[in-house]
Amino acid sequence: MNKNQNNNQDLLTFSQPIVMGIVNLTPDSFYDGGKLDNEKKLLFHIEKLIKDGADIIDIGAISSRPGSSIISEEKERNRLIPKLKLIRKTFSDIYISIDTFRANIAQESIELGANMINDISAGEIDNKMFEMIALLKVPYVLMHMQGNPKTMQDSPKYNNVISEVNLFFNEKLNVLKKLGVNNIIIDPGFGFGKTLKNNYEILNQLDLLQRFNLPIMVGFSRKSMINNVLEINPEKALNGTSILNTIALQKGATIIRVHDVKEAKEAVKIYTFAKNCL
Repeated sequence: MNKNQNNNQDLLTFSQPIVMGIVNLTPDSFYDGGKLDNEKKLLFHIEKLIKDGADIIDIGAISSRPGSSIISEEKERNRLIPKLKLIRKTFSDIYISIDTFRANIAQESIELGANMINDISAGEIDNKMFEMIALLKVPYVLMHMQGNPKTMQDSPKYNNVISEVNLFFNEKLNVLKKLGVNNIIIDPGFGFGKTLKNNYEILNQLDLLQRFNLPIMVGFSRKSMINNVLEINPEKALNGTSILNTIALQKGATIIRVHDVKEAKEAVKIYTFAKNCL
């Protein structure tokens, strides 16, 4: 636990943006659901993410694709915990994030060697999550989502999307900081309760989120905000993902969450080189 806490503190001192590689243990995720259906495939996938340069491995056992239903805590635990034990045993030094909105799963995962929690619901689904993060003292990704995965894309509505996302973060951060939680990463939640236009409005004004003086995480990887513009499917959306990642880096993104780590690391490298040439 001490080792994890030390690593957690080091993580948030960014000399340059970092890349989070996605590991989906779900059978129904929109792009790679069901692909990691045995231990050999899982470990091979993680080894590739590491070789490609992933700074963080983000492991999730619940699909949050639009229209998906929330599975039981027992099912999430059964999918996640045995695999987490295997991953931590096999890769003792990698930095592990757990994609969960449940406080009990968060606690168990951290006790088994995970390093941070990535919560798409910002404590909305499990009202014990904030207090658990305060107890665990680990980095926490606070993401904005309107509604829940099952209903979020039915008819999202905003008067001013960037103002409402800013207000949301302001309110949530006040609660977290009163609990003593300061190791926070904010994520505007591209594709989570947003129209296509909303997503690009947020991207265009992403730099406004720097007012919070916190790391900003973005997740565009192969999502519909790319596919609907280019009229393609997720399998053909790698180039579009790289383009959006580059725009986000220019507007202050600190962590980019992706399926394809190699290309994301290249975007970071070119962006960083260009910035240093100013």
